Amino acid sequence: MTASRSYAHGVSDTPLLGETIGDNLRRTVERFPDREALVVRSQGFRATYLQLWNKTTEAARGLLALGVAKGDRVGVWSPNRFEWVVLQFATARVGAILVNINPAYKTAELEYALRQSGISVMCLAKAFRAADYVAMLEEVRPRLPALRDVIVIDDDFDKLLGAGAFVSDDRLAEREASLEFDDPINIQYTSGTTGFPKGATLTHHNILNNGYFVARGCAHTEQDRVCIPVPFYHCFGMVMGNLGCTSHGAAMVIPGEAFDPVAVLETVAAERCTSLYGVPTMFIAELDHPRFGEFDLSSLRTGIMAGSPCPVEVMKRVQTQMGMREVTIAYGMTETSPVSTQTAVDDPLDKRVGTVGRVHPHVEVKLVEPGGEAIVPVGRAGELCTRGYSVMLGYWENPEATATAIDRAGWMHTGDLATMDEQGYVNIVGRIKDMIIRGGENIYPREIEEFLHTHPGVLEAQVVGVPSEKYGEEVMAWIRPRVGASLDVASLEAFCKGKIATYKVPRYWKLASEFPMTVTGKVQKFRMRELAIAELGLQAAASAKTA
Repeated sequence: MTASRSYAHGVSDTPLLGETIGDNLRRTVERFPDREALVVRSQGFRATYLQLWNKTTEAARGLLALGVAKGDRVGVWSPNRFEWVVLQFATARVGAILVNINPAYKTAELEYALRQSGISVMCLAKAFRAADYVAMLEEVRPRLPALRDVIVIDDDFDKLLGAGAFVSDDRLAEREASLEFDDPINIQYTSGTTGFPKGATLTHHNILNNGYFVARGCAHTEQDRVCIPVPFYHCFGMVMGNLGCTSHGAAMVIPGEAFDPVAVLETVAAERCTSLYGVPTMFIAELDHPRFGEFDLSSLRTGIMAGSPCPVEVMKRVQTQMGMREVTIAYGMTETSPVSTQTAVDDPLDKRVGTVGRVHPHVEVKLVEPGGEAIVPVGRAGELCTRGYSVMLGYWENPEATATAIDRAGWMHTGDLATMDEQGYVNIVGRIKDMIIRGGENIYPREIEEFLHTHPGVLEAQVVGVPSEKYGEEVMAWIRPRVGASLDVASLEAFCKGKIATYKVPRYWKLASEFPMTVTGKVQKFRMRELAIAELGLQAAASAKTA
């Protein structure tokens, strides 16, 4: 008998939304005009759905007054502010392609993204943290011939809205009527570990439906209030957060410009949020904050943990200590809008804390031999591939990279290693590039990380491979200790002994107060490897153990 193969199709009785983002928002406004749509506590901003619609109408007319044509690229470079949300919907309503600019970009990255996407209108905050955005843009502007208009949100946003007064209702309606849901509407630059990032090009259909089905997976309705501390420039914020809310009539509740654990806890308590989003490091920071016990989080019911592998122990604490009994885990990537699998609120506990769920509605997933096309049997690790409405159009103006990522049958190759069980639940075991090959043994960092998280003194663990002359690679663990915990290499090794295979026990350890991170809260393992290689050149003799 042939073993079952690792393939699943998300059969659903709920049809895809066959409409543009603007049309979907209009329907929500008609249903819930007086319900709160957007709250940005750091700006003191509140708007009902009708008020938000009117703001997006003004901004859309303002863009038309600037001469923005369908398909023009409009950049937004700003932390989380209400203007970001307004521009997200205004660009969609006039058919412009919103280009998300990472708030952490410096001049070289900024210049590359603006030039590669051909941005003609740039909307930016004056500054964020220590970065002077206006000065940075002025430095690179002479080398950006396509850039014709710059809108500094702090100074010019009201002028943009006012310019729309000279654009008629008919002209905006005519533009909206010309749009199709398969039109490209968003470019998001993926953060590559080498070289410049690639611009994943997404349509109304891609991101509207993904946001809708992600929120449906959390059982969101117009009664929900979703706390969104993740950045808008990323799919987690603008798709799973904003579009997930607006497609169901829920409220978008924004704690501040950037993540701060106390601001999140205060916001959940003050706004009676029912749902909370975040990457694992955000939830860890909230749970372990000294003031955690001060806040009433009893309104929380659900939420999403995603963006990077979710440690089982952290997931359990979110359910018990934060009261998020129906929290879900979502898995995906920017190129797939982003979510491909998600746990359900009524999944068995072991599946909800130990997997990334099952395939999303209207999506297919399969696991194949790395570097090949053969689907692996159930239970064996393979590269996760996704196909369906959510797969991007391609990388902007980069057909070679697109052909490498999306095969001839339309499958997006994620580069992630996963297993699938007989019920279709998927477990991410690592990245193909992160897999450690030690003396011929394949070692998946996720397995070791999950084990180390069971140590009572370990707040967070990350495992990487470092070069070894003898074995090709060795295992190294970076550890963030809990406050007050007394950890050393000897006690960590003793904890591992007899519980995991000897070849999986880290040869090198690093106790650290923080890890290298992206602005979205993702750990940068490639940077960990770089730092480790540099440090081990000096410390290898002191740290080396017998094999």
